Amino acid sequence: MAGKLLSIGECMVELMQAEGDHLRKGYAGDTFNTAYYARLFLPGDWSVDYLTAVGTDTVSDEMLAFIDKTGVGTGFIRRIEGRSPGLYMIHLKDGERSFSYWRSVSAAKTLADDAAHLRAAIEASDIIVFSGITLAILAPSAVETLSSELRRTKAAGKRVVFDPNIRPRLWDDKSYMLETISAGARAANLVMPSFDDEAVHFGDEDIAATIARYRGLGAENIVVKDGPNGVTLSFGEAPLQFVPSAKVEKIVDTTSAGDSFNGAFLAKYAVDGDAHAAALFAAETAAAVIQHHGALVSKDKLERSIQV
Repeated sequence: MAGKLLSIGECMVELMQAEGDHLRKGYAGDTFNTAYYARLFLPGDWSVDYLTAVGTDTVSDEMLAFIDKTGVGTGFIRRIEGRSPGLYMIHLKDGERSFSYWRSVSAAKTLADDAAHLRAAIEASDIIVFSGITLAILAPSAVETLSSELRRTKAAGKRVVFDPNIRPRLWDDKSYMLETISAGARAANLVMPSFDDEAVHFGDEDIAATIARYRGLGAENIVVKDGPNGVTLSFGEAPLQFVPSAKVEKIVDTTSAGDSFNGAFLAKYAVDGDAHAAALFAAETAAAVIQHHGALVSKDKLERSIQV
């Protein structure tokens, strides 16, 4: 059955390593990456849209053209005079990545400032996706605007998906970070955390503790990602299910491993409602993605490793 997926957050200009000392420009960001992979794998009668804000400059023009080219809708993207997209650079060492960021005038920080626009976009959608990074870049008042809309949407029975994606350098205060991440989970009925983040920042001793904490916050369904150690599913009253990670021949770039998992999982789960099958497919997708450079890997490259 056809549907509409909306992803909310920040898309940035991405600078990644190319041959020699050259850099290659791209566009990425956790929730946009999720939208990209969801669009790759959802059937054609589904729409995937992105909600953010960009500037009115040339870089913003180029970003919008790129997003449109991927098949992700741009109709909910607002343009803000005097602002521009943020920028980040990927640094790679043995396949693991670190980042440098430039986002002081990022237009995406204003994505929830127009409450009426935000509500209209959410009401037009069936699945709404956001992340801890989405919350981290917003002012406290904007966090509450977004959270209240998502709580209302959850209460109305729509699927609200939250990836905590905890990035402490984006937050000025740890207590506020943990409080806001928890508030994000309360607004969602599907939470997709990464266990290493939860262990470090919330002090969870094991995956069971992560599941119990998010259940306590009202999440009905939880997908705990644990990198090469696999995925644990907690859906409704069903017993926990474990899905192993997929084989990786050589790790090239772990950028977007979790985002690609999220997008592939949501695409499959939206169509058939089988969380276990969706997680198997998503694990294969993430394994294929990290064998290539950059956050967004083309479908033709993925087809060599997975059945799409």
